[in-house]
Amino acid sequence: MSQNKVFIATSIDGFIADKEGGIDWLHSIPNPEGDDMGYASFMNEIDALVMGRNTFETVCSFDIDWPYSKPVFVLSNSLSDIPDKYEGKAFLVKGTLTEILDEIHSKGYDHLYIDGGSTIQNFLKEELIDTLIITQIPILLGGGISLFGELPSSQKFKCVETKHFLGSVSQSRFEKVAEL
Repeated sequence: MSQNKVFIATSIDGFIADKEGGIDWLHSIPNPEGDDMGYASFMNEIDALVMGRNTFETVCSFDIDWPYSKPVFVLSNSLSDIPDKYEGKAFLVKGTLTEILDEIHSKGYDHLYIDGGSTIQNFLKEELIDTLIITQIPILLGGGISLFGELPSSQKFKCVETKHFLGSVSQSRFEKVAEL
């Protein structure tokens, strides 16, 4: 059975980036031991990542080695190819979300990490998210890029777990409730 999962951090007021698109605030809580807050464990649950062009370009702009050991599928209608240094690591996909998921599933990837604000919102609009793992950083940004947007109808999720990290960070795992 395929699963589409989100693992993302927000401010208390629900933003994933500040008013300038920055994410430095994610490191506002001291983390001297480098606690990954469940990220490595989450990555073991997935086969591949699906992210939008903006998120892909943001990751590419970091001065780090490519951070993913699993295939990354990049949703974009404007990119014509993946930069050479990411060839074989990232793959361009186009079409409707259903077509894209069919293509990815046909390659044997069924447990997907959905990443990026617009991408997550679009998957939610199509009711294609099964799990939301949201880590709340205790900061109010007062504006920026919101994790959630308007939806055509409500969707029910159940909080199945909440953990606390670093004395002030909370992380909740929500599973979609199947409609009968």
